[in-house]
Amino acid sequence: MHLAGEPNRPLAARALMAAVRTNGLEGIVAKRRNSSYKPGDRSGAWVKVRANRGQELVIGGYIPGSTTLVSLLVGYYEGRDLIYAGRIRNGFTPASRRTVLSNFEGLSVSKCPFRNSPESGKGRWGEGLNADDMKRCRWLRPRLVAAIEFLE
Repeated sequence: MHLAGEPNRPLAARALMAAVRTNGLEGIVAKRRNSSYKPGDRSGAWVKVRANRGQELVIGGYIPGSTTLVSLLVGYYEGRDLIYAGRIRNGFTPASRRTVLSNFEGLSVSKCPFRNSPESGKGRWGEGLNADDMKRCRWLRPRLVAAIEFLE
């Protein structure tokens, strides 16, 4: 038996993670079998295994940095309308930021593609945008999709 995204974990661990996800839990705390609990000691024998959730979201824009991108602006479709979901800044390496940015060639547009204006507060999948952020936004034709993982 193999669960998607977890082919290298033993069957019991995969089944446990499946139960965690089914019940909407954040994750599990595990320790090495041969270790013991030592109060106040951070030995590395204990680890938190997160049960990230994910969704594919459409890239509608980004905020550029000095040499690469700072964050992605993503949304989802309701019928034909692209709805702003949030600003994604985490989870990138410098190399992946450059790679993602290189995929935006030829997709620039002058108008925000989201039906709703990006919000200034925190969105479901990331941070909102303040007025200064909105001035720096670069809008894109919504042609690219990103698989985003998040905790909720």
